[in-house]
Amino acid sequence: MLRLPQFELIEPSSLYGALAALAEHGPDAMVLAGGTDLLPNMKHGLFEPRMLVSLAGIEELRGVQVTSEGGLSIGAMTPLADVADHPEVRRRAPALAQAAGLVAGPQLRSMGTLGGNVMLDTRCQWYNQTHFWRQALGFCLKKDGTVCHVVAGGKRCVAAASNDSVPALTTLGASLRFERLGQARTIAIDELWHSDGANNKRTEGGEILTRIEIPATPAGHLGAYGKLRDRGSIDFPLLGMAVRLDLDDQGLVEHADQVVVALVARPVRIKGVHEALLGLRPGSADFEQALVPLAEAARRQCRPMANIPGDEDWRREMVAVFTRRTFLAAAEGASD
Repeated sequence: MLRLPQFELIEPSSLYGALAALAEHGPDAMVLAGGTDLLPNMKHGLFEPRMLVSLAGIEELRGVQVTSEGGLSIGAMTPLADVADHPEVRRRAPALAQAAGLVAGPQLRSMGTLGGNVMLDTRCQWYNQTHFWRQALGFCLKKDGTVCHVVAGGKRCVAAASNDSVPALTTLGASLRFERLGQARTIAIDELWHSDGANNKRTEGGEILTRIEIPATPAGHLGAYGKLRDRGSIDFPLLGMAVRLDLDDQGLVEHADQVVVALVARPVRIKGVHEALLGLRPGSADFEQALVPLAEAARRQCRPMANIPGDEDWRREMVAVFTRRTFLAAAEGASD
C-alpha cells in the first residue's frame, strides 16, 4: 500500500491567507487544489513538501462569471464538473466544456479543478511510478537522476504536457491571472510554457493561479475537443486536440485554430490551419475535402515520443484521424 508522507496542512479561508502562508514557508510549501494529481504524486515520492496550503476554503476562487464584454471569468478552484456542465461555458466555449467533461472520471471531475488541470505536472511512463520502481532504473532527469529513459543521452526532460483543458483554452485565447503576496500578473496562456518537461511553466515562487479569463467569442463560434485514450474514462490523454472555427454572417470560416497536447512538454499549435479552412462552409464537400491535406499536415508537425504509454508511431497516425474527426465534430454545431 502506498502511503502519504507526513506533512502539515494549512487551510486558509482567504486568498490573502494562502498567499501569506506560501510567502512564509517558501519552497517547503505547495498549493493543494483538488489534490487528484498532487496526492498520488506525493505517494510516489515525486513531490516531498513539508506543508500543503489548501485552497478548498477560499470561495472567491470558485465560480463562472460572464464578463461585461461577453467573455468568461472562471475561478481557478472551480471544479471541472461545474465547468463541463455550466450552460454559459457550453454556449460560449464548447471545446472547453467538452475537454473538462473528459478529464478522468466523474468522481475526480467533482474534486479536480480547472486551475489544477492547467497547472498539471508533465507526465512520463518513466517518472510517474513508485519510488522503488524508479530507484531500480537509477531514477531520471525529472526526479533524482541524470538519465533520460526516453531519449538516449538526452539532456532535457521530454515528459508530456497532458492537460486536457489547455488546448481548448489556447484556441480561445485565454489569459491566466497569477497572484503572490503584494503582486499580481496576467499572462496569455501561450506565454506560460517552457519546452523542458522537468519545469514546463513560467511561474514564480509563492504564486497561485487565481482566475482564467476567456475573451468573448463571436456568434458564429464553434469548437470541439477530441481525446485519444485506452479507456473511455479515467485515463490521461495519449493525444488531446482542440479545434476552433469562427463563422461569418454567411456561415463561412473566418478564423480557424488547432492545438494538441500529450506529445511533448508544451502544447503544440498546428500551423496552416487558418489558411487551409478560410472561406469554407463547414459541412460542405469542400470543407471535408480540405481536411484531408490538413490532417496530413498536422501529422507531419506532430512527433510523439515514447514518454507515455501507447506506441508513438500509432499516436502520430492518430493525429491525422483526430484532426478530421474533431473538425467534423465542431462543424456539426453549425447545423444545430
